[in-house]
Amino acid sequence: MPAVSKGDGMRGLAVFISDIRNCKSKEAEIKRINKELANIRSKFKGDKALDGYSKKKYVCKLLFIFLLGHDIDFGHMEAVNLLSSNRYTEKQIGYLFISVLVNSNSELIRLINNAIKNDLASRNPTFMGLALHCIANVGSREMAEAFAGEIPKILVAGDTMDSVKQSAALCLLRLYRTSPDLVPMGDWTSRVVHLLNDQHLGVVTAATSLISTLAQKNPEEFKTSVSLAVSRLSRIVTSASTDLQDYTYYFVPAPWLSVKLLRLLQCYPPPDPAVRGRLTECLETILNKAQEPPKSKKVQHSNAKNAVLFEAISLIIHHDSEPNLLVRACNQLGQFLQHRETNLRYLALESMCTLASSEFSHEAVKTHIETVINALKTERDVSVRQRAVDLLYAMCDRSNAQQIVAEMLSYLETADYSIREEIVLKVAILAEKYAVDYTWYVDTILNLIRIAGDYVSEEVWYRVIQIVINRDDVQGYAAKTVFEALQAPACHENLVKVGGYILGEFGNLIAGDPRSSPLIQFDLLHSKFHLCSVPTRALLLSTYIKFVNLFPEVKTTIQDVLRSDSQLKNADVELQQRAVEYLRLSTVASTDILATVLEEMPPFPERESSILAKLKKKKGPSTVTDLEETKRERSADVNGGPEPAPASTSAASTPSPSADLLGLGATPPAPAAPPPSSGGLLVDVFSDSASSVAPLAPGSEDNFARFVCKNNGVLFENQLLQIGLKSEFRQNLGRMFIFYGNKTSTQFLNFTPTLICADDLQSNILGTTWASDTDRQTKPVDPTVDGGAQVQQVVNIECVSDFTEAPVLNIQFRYGGTFQNVSVKLPITLNKFFQPTEMASQDFFQRWKQLSNPQQEVQNIFKAKHPMDTEITKAKIIGFGSALLEEVDPNPANFVGAGIIHTRTTQIGCLLRLEPNLQAQMYRLTLRTSKDTVSQRLCELLSEQF
Repeated sequence: MPAVSKGDGMRGLAVFISDIRNCKSKEAEIKRINKELANIRSKFKGDKALDGYSKKKYVCKLLFIFLLGHDIDFGHMEAVNLLSSNRYTEKQIGYLFISVLVNSNSELIRLINNAIKNDLASRNPTFMGLALHCIANVGSREMAEAFAGEIPKILVAGDTMDSVKQSAALCLLRLYRTSPDLVPMGDWTSRVVHLLNDQHLGVVTAATSLISTLAQKNPEEFKTSVSLAVSRLSRIVTSASTDLQDYTYYFVPAPWLSVKLLRLLQCYPPPDPAVRGRLTECLETILNKAQEPPKSKKVQHSNAKNAVLFEAISLIIHHDSEPNLLVRACNQLGQFLQHRETNLRYLALESMCTLASSEFSHEAVKTHIETVINALKTERDVSVRQRAVDLLYAMCDRSNAQQIVAEMLSYLETADYSIREEIVLKVAILAEKYAVDYTWYVDTILNLIRIAGDYVSEEVWYRVIQIVINRDDVQGYAAKTVFEALQAPACHENLVKVGGYILGEFGNLIAGDPRSSPLIQFDLLHSKFHLCSVPTRALLLSTYIKFVNLFPEVKTTIQDVLRSDSQLKNADVELQQRAVEYLRLSTVASTDILATVLEEMPPFPERESSILAKLKKKKGPSTVTDLEETKRERSADVNGGPEPAPASTSAASTPSPSADLLGLGATPPAPAAPPPSSGGLLVDVFSDSASSVAPLAPGSEDNFARFVCKNNGVLFENQLLQIGLKSEFRQNLGRMFIFYGNKTSTQFLNFTPTLICADDLQSNILGTTWASDTDRQTKPVDPTVDGGAQVQQVVNIECVSDFTEAPVLNIQFRYGGTFQNVSVKLPITLNKFFQPTEMASQDFFQRWKQLSNPQQEVQNIFKAKHPMDTEITKAKIIGFGSALLEEVDPNPANFVGAGIIHTRTTQIGCLLRLEPNLQAQMYRLTLRTSKDTVSQRLCELLSEQF
């Protein structure tokens, strides 16, 4: 609200505001407002020649009434008329009224737009500023459609004043944030970059904000900004506070601009060597200034100085290429670990977590271990303690694992309940990962269960069992240790589960000691039986029948327990069934049969730790990467190149029995080189001479597109033949069941299906061969298909590298003496080898920023072909293969996904973002992957689904 001055002469407004303030009750206020509204309405209707001063005064009163919370349903036209005034105060009030009260659906929007256009064309900097402020304040799609093409011209025009350039840059930024699809990229982008060299720092600050936002979506358009940003940053950090007097804040030169420039540089990978040298000097100067004594004791000085410092450290971490800077950054953060300001301690711990994953700074981070442990013990703020736990986890390696695990266990006894489960998971992972002596691992996990049993998930004690069973050298010690732990008067139910399982398998290893004889083991476990839940009781019953096999001397005692009414007549069906079956087994089975049925568990197949998988799901994958993984990623590609597949997921590794019911892991390895072929990868192995291949059947492309987001259904159907599919994919392997149905009553003769790949597809999909459903050998389908019958064939698929085209399935047969030739595209597409990846919001955008190379992003804006239904869209994204990430995008209407494309040799990370515009019935799809051809193909496939 503009101040009322003598020059304005708006005494009536001042009197009205005074009357409102002097009202003693709500009723009196409403009465006074209604009186004023009636007076204003009569003035607007009755006096057609109302002057600008009166219109301004009455419009101000309406605005004040609206701000008090009352509805205003008139006066809008008078406010619009004020826009055409040549007096600043009248035009200002008109724009203010419109910015506050006029919505984007108003019928007056066209008149308003015309007035704004006139002011923008006037070249009067004051009027242009008012118009630009109004556009930014309203920020509607209609405003963007009307002015998104005009504002860039004003911004880069040579005769535009500095104040107008600032307003234009911020106005364009506002429109881009609300309607990015309406802001066209063009010739102006190269010119706006040069505003970073402008002499007016206000213009540079506004331009930097605009370029930073635009560069995140269009990095290629603004890549020249890197060298200019470094140049401007260099001039700022090397200047004295007196050089930039108007933009110096408590002795810190241009802190806001410095922070914005550093953030802009984080949108790009490390620059060329020449520019990198100058940037390194800037960063070293910022680190040096952080060591200087403060020039002021005011908190504003330290806040501004530290803001620039932390942003510089973020850039150093982002580039991860200068060992000296990384170590210096780590040392600087180490000084903040004991700072009296809580926020600084928090930020220092958070940044050091990232530094700990760099091979250059890992050792430097480890030198602060005592300080971090002390913070864990003494810090009052729980969020800071949680960051300390994260940092201890990140800095842990074989040299300090036992110390860190011991400190975490000690802290766990008094830890805040909200972070106990996470600490339990991290302790379990570290104990397993860095266990040199597995007796220490067993002791640690049992201690973990004792201290925080309620927070020990099933994954933790499952993993203990797996490791004990897989390692012969620790089985006896584990049996002895759990036996001793169970003797405590009160022990957690998870300890009973571990004890029951281990003693049932390896109790015989300690049975020779009179203190742990078979009967004592049984009595100890059975004393806990009545205190446990039904699942634990079921496990103990299985332990008892194992004891019957291990210790015949306690067979009678166990049979009495199984025979008791509390077991045979138990209300729980599972317990009753186990008791009945185990009792019968112990009674009728011979010793040999018992030994066979109840033999020791075989070793578990090696696979990713289920605890680590749970922590990744809880915290996001980027928070649990270790130094070795970081080194592997660095050796692959600094800018997010292909990632090598871990050994445990290689197609050549031994498959887990429980990995897949389809037997995909048992697919024979592809030969070293494909067999000679005259017609692509897959030759017709079912006939001596191939006939010409028919063109694709009508509707084949539409059916193919429908299978991009689903695996089962009818691929082709005419009056003679139906082709159905059922597909299953795991990592880079797939199996497709193809069903051929004869819809007629007449036999198909010489029925010959042929799978054909183009030559360029030959090296990308190997192992795509026919297989029999029973013996997996190359075997043709029966050339005769009876009327009404259905035959099946199986295709085994292995994705060797990314591909674009799909194989063609050609079917040739004779029906009633007529030759039939049908060709359809087989829906083997790149997204079938997608594995969904869950990510937290912070991790998603961190990875999104890492994939900022222009070749890694593909964007498509397209018209919706189907109704824009939220649930259908979600189902299609999930069917496409990626994980649908909830509550990640700031705009809840957007859809965000993440996953990994698996090929034989690489894993290609993929992030996608789908932005629907219901009003325009359009979508914007953005994909970022570490390989440009993958981004392009996935974008093409997914765009066709909406």
